[in-house]
Amino acid sequence: MPSRSRLLTAAAGLLVSLLVSVAAYVYFDTLLLFLFLPFVPFLFRGGDEAESERGEPPVRTCPECGYRTRATDHEYCPRDGTRLE
Repeated sequence: MPSRSRLLTAAAGLLVSLLVSVAAYVYFDTLLLFLFLPFVPFLFRGGDEAESERGEPPVRTCPECGYRTRATDHEYCPRDGTRLE
């Protein structure tokens, strides 16, 4: 699942791209799909597969408090001592 900030950034980029395309269509009377198409791969990219391809360790979460980390040396939550999943 993509992080909320990544999702908001992609949505904002998509919205701006569509608005620029509509404005260009009205002003120049031509459809500029190339402004929309660069964002398509971000919509269909899987978060976990992309992270593993970059070599990043998986995010581990504390089931009690929601603490999240990618640090490989953390086995337990620093807040409450619960084992990370």
